[in-house]
Amino acid sequence: MEEKHKKILQRNRTNVVKDLDPSNIYDGLLEKGVFTQDMIDEIKSSGTRRDQARQLVRDLETRGSRAFPLFLECLLETGQHSLAEILQSGTPAVHLQPASPTPVVRPVLQPLPIYSPMDDDKPKKEPLSVYPLPKPSPAPSPSPDNDFLRLRHQGRTRRDSLQCYKIDASPCGHCLIINNVDFEPGSDLNDRKGSNIDCDKLERRFKALNFIVEVKTNLKQRQIKHELSCLRKKDHSQYDCCVVIMLSHGTEVSHNRFPGAVYGVDGLHVPVQHITNYLNGQHCPSLQGKPKLFFIQACGGGEKDTGFEVSPDEVEPSSGGVDDETDAIPVSSSSDSLSTSDEVDARPTLPTPSDILVSYSTFPGYVSWRDTQSGSWYVETLDRILEENAATDDLVTMLMMVNHEVSQNSAKGLYKQMPGSFNFLRKLFYFKTQT
Repeated sequence: MEEKHKKILQRNRTNVVKDLDPSNIYDGLLEKGVFTQDMIDEIKSSGTRRDQARQLVRDLETRGSRAFPLFLECLLETGQHSLAEILQSGTPAVHLQPASPTPVVRPVLQPLPIYSPMDDDKPKKEPLSVYPLPKPSPAPSPSPDNDFLRLRHQGRTRRDSLQCYKIDASPCGHCLIINNVDFEPGSDLNDRKGSNIDCDKLERRFKALNFIVEVKTNLKQRQIKHELSCLRKKDHSQYDCCVVIMLSHGTEVSHNRFPGAVYGVDGLHVPVQHITNYLNGQHCPSLQGKPKLFFIQACGGGEKDTGFEVSPDEVEPSSGGVDDETDAIPVSSSSDSLSTSDEVDARPTLPTPSDILVSYSTFPGYVSWRDTQSGSWYVETLDRILEENAATDDLVTMLMMVNHEVSQNSAKGLYKQMPGSFNFLRKLFYFKTQT
């Protein structure tokens, strides 16, 4: 939308929210191509008429240069002439000499009583017409337990106080899991023992969260791209969300949005930013405005984090198993069997497509640890956190819990791991759980 039209909408937002009847113009906006059906459904789900009008204006500003004049056409076609005139002129319309003027009734304000400091020793009478303010009850002394309970209560009520994604379709959407375990000899990549454990956990978890789960195993680079392309071409209009989970070796690559890349079993990689592009609003219209979640269990590079010293009260030390491995590329020439090579990584830049969250098992540039007997630290923790908290907490809060717990593990008594995410969601995301 042109800047001058955005300013007109912003200047008259109060009038639009107060007077606009969105239900009358939904069909026109759809017919003229201003919004898709999914976008209109999302606006309808935002709440009251005022809430819908407010959301409609916000979304309208993100559409093309024709969005404003087409919006005016819809207003005129549905008889909302006053509002159209206000927006056409860019200033509120002035109505002179109304046919039946409505008298304005203003409340009579009673001044508050003024007491002299010399009257402090005299009894004070409650002034008439002034309502006494309720006396606030003394707040309890803050304590860690009280703070924790307060935060947990806030977590349960945020669905009402903040805007959330609509997640009520059954099933919620598609979940694609790509699990690369056995790598070709020419790839110079080790097999990923323990990855099947991760895959089984996540398959069960996302089925329990009401997703259609599809698992693909041991894919080459071109097969990964093919599966993502098939997912892009599906009709997601009846679903509310889409999830992609990548379990593989990984590395750093130069990028301008999302760092990192994952390997096919042939040793060729697919950048994470290309993986997300398959499902963004431009390439997958039926997922426009809907959350797209990506979980990457793979190394972001070859650096091994030894951590830093903290106070004993700061953290409970825990150790990984003796069978811990990384998902980075091994370097056979090194005397250290855990050494890896990597490519130089660029710094991420904006803008990034909206409604996308990418959760990484490790900070970009570092290795990700996997126990060959029990699976990766990240997936094991993520699975448990989802099981225990999905009914009450939003996704970003749960990923923070995962970050905290994984950060306390130690591989071989020395190496650490720090998960993280690139979050471009616009609203809170709550999984649909069985109550």
